[in-house]
Amino acid sequence: MEDFVFNFLNFEIIAQAWPILLQGLGQTLLLSVMVVPLGLIGGLTLALLSRSPNKTVRVLTAGWTDLFRALPPLVLLIFIYAGLPFAGIEVSPWGAVAIGFFLNTGSYYGEVLRAGLDSVPRGQPEAARALGLKPWQSMMLVVLPQAVRNVLPDLVSNTLEVVKLTSLASVVALPELLFQARQAQAVTYNATPIVAAAIAYFILLWPVVRVLSRLEHRAIAGRK
Repeated sequence: MEDFVFNFLNFEIIAQAWPILLQGLGQTLLLSVMVVPLGLIGGLTLALLSRSPNKTVRVLTAGWTDLFRALPPLVLLIFIYAGLPFAGIEVSPWGAVAIGFFLNTGSYYGEVLRAGLDSVPRGQPEAARALGLKPWQSMMLVVLPQAVRNVLPDLVSNTLEVVKLTSLASVVALPELLFQARQAQAVTYNATPIVAAAIAYFILLWPVVRVLSRLEHRAIAGRK
């Protein structure tokens, strides 16, 4: 038991590593603030393009979405950061994460929002146009709010996964929480910094999990 506490719950090491862990947590929060809106913007764009009257646009949009949903985000990040320089394109760690998450998470958000748009009865935009709203006004003021409400639990769930995926930024040497925990582990030869990082992720994400659970219960109750 003493060995377990020493190697995994060593408070002396937590105190030593806390400053860089706190810096890593700050970077993780900044990453989340950056990549979630990027994913939502990319997803909304794909969702709207998937409803284009042009069949070619719809096919290309579906192909784009399938491609970046199928590619593992870790492989995508490494390709952007370590592969593109061979083509003379240098990308910073922040740039690699921004591009990678825009492509990957945007595809997932796009599918969620597309399902939300499809769930809105066709009579809604027709009624909006009958009231004199332009097509873009009908979409932004009538259709999209209903679509978001219909898929809100899925959007929150996807956002939760996106925040957890920010830990992948450690592979491109971006000093987020996991990267800093691994640095501390390498210096102290102890697993406690990794455990501390896991606890920090739990504290950060647990409220979102509870909100998601409540939204799911409400959605189920609304269908009864």
